[in-house]
Amino acid sequence: MAVNRFRAFRGKLFDKFLNGVEKVGNALPHPATLFGLMALIILICSAIAVAVDWTAMHPGTGQLIEPVNLLSRDGIHRILTDMVVNFTSFAPLGIVMVAMLGIGIAESSGLIGAVIRLIVLSSPRKLLTFVLVLAGIMSNTASDVGYVLLIPLAGIIFIAVRRHPVIGMAAAFAGVSGGFSANLVLGTIDPLLAGLSEEAAQIIDPGYLVNPTANYYFMVASTVVIAFTGTWVTERFIAPRFGKYEGDGADEKLDKLSPIEKKGLRRAGYVALVILAATLVTIIPSQGFFRGTDGQVLSSPLIRGVVAMLFITASLMGIAYGITIRKYRSDADVMNGMADAMKTLAMYYVLVFFAAQFVAYFKWSNLGIIFAIKGANLVMASGLELIPLMILFIILSGLINLAMGSASAKWAIMAPVFIPMFMLLGYSPELSQVVYRIGDSVTNIISPMMSFFALIIAFIQKYEKKAGIGTVIATMLPYTFAFFIVWTLLLIAWLLLGLPLGPGAGIYYSY
Repeated sequence: MAVNRFRAFRGKLFDKFLNGVEKVGNALPHPATLFGLMALIILICSAIAVAVDWTAMHPGTGQLIEPVNLLSRDGIHRILTDMVVNFTSFAPLGIVMVAMLGIGIAESSGLIGAVIRLIVLSSPRKLLTFVLVLAGIMSNTASDVGYVLLIPLAGIIFIAVRRHPVIGMAAAFAGVSGGFSANLVLGTIDPLLAGLSEEAAQIIDPGYLVNPTANYYFMVASTVVIAFTGTWVTERFIAPRFGKYEGDGADEKLDKLSPIEKKGLRRAGYVALVILAATLVTIIPSQGFFRGTDGQVLSSPLIRGVVAMLFITASLMGIAYGITIRKYRSDADVMNGMADAMKTLAMYYVLVFFAAQFVAYFKWSNLGIIFAIKGANLVMASGLELIPLMILFIILSGLINLAMGSASAKWAIMAPVFIPMFMLLGYSPELSQVVYRIGDSVTNIISPMMSFFALIIAFIQKYEKKAGIGTVIATMLPYTFAFFIVWTLLLIAWLLLGLPLGPGAGIYYSY
């Protein structure tokens, strides 16, 4: 009884903490306004940094990194002339828009709704949360598709089973972003990080090679651990906070698929099979049409152009389904479906405008690079042993992730510092990379600097009108704590057992 009372008290205390985080976060201005204010703060900080001569030495090039005063004559000129470019060149904007055009066709045709009904009606309800977390982790194979497709679908699926949509979206977001580095197959991030690690390793050993499979064994194990952990956090902490959903669509019932809908799904499936067959034929042969210039699959235009493939596949499947059930009777119906999808992104466009300016100013000022280098130097001076050092490195990577959103950009700065240092201490570049990936992943879901954070806010506001940055952070914070703990424990066990991180990739380095 005493143990149960303690657990109940602890649970209430944690709920109060999360409610406090949400209240404080939502007391902040509108997310778009907040990004605008943060952009102004960066302008002021850039001038202060120049005044106090806050500099850092780039570990890779040896170049002195100096802050840039954006309130100077040249800085203000650049702000005015590049404002439009900052917005239109903001990477997630184009990805989201192109993906949503294809999704809009599939959604307006009724295809997505039919697929959801099929999944919900044929799947055990108890497995939905686990399936969503796992699907989120696996979606990272296809770059950023999970953000623009899986997360909003998770909300719709949870409404269909009469649960709060934000619970499903949180589970999917945890998998997509919190489990970013885990996967059962190689993704686009693997060769990207491996290339940066190899360059850094060659500072010490000019002949050292880091393969894209460097962390494969560890990441496969991580996928299982993170999927179960994400499911547990969702049901233990997230679901009780949101309770029953009373909003639009809460009372909708799922009807069984009609014969014409089943026929439409079959035809859409045939389209998908044709596209898959064409993809395999052009990418499997060593001289295949869509092989990369280096002959590798991971550098294939199909992999790098996965959003375009999503648009094409979703569009063709949606058209096939829409024509079959007679929802699409002319090309105008298809175009209207695309237009409707764009309307749902109106607030996202506003958020992105201000977020894009903030990110651009942060980059132009060099404050992000200097901050990362200064933080890395603190770890170098610690003199800790292997396990404490790796835990500290996870924490540092996670903290830096709150200030810089791009995984590759951070690693391009950090790798030349940590990989040579760890190699001199007897630890492999593959170990440095895997530890960085853990830290980079666990704080993705609470970092406003994460490229798709504004989009997540827009998705949640569809169901929780008063939701803001605080709502998202408070909802996802339990995942950050849990993922950090279990992933760190997995790493410690891996180090104690001395298991290889990937094919031919050990923990230690000899020179």
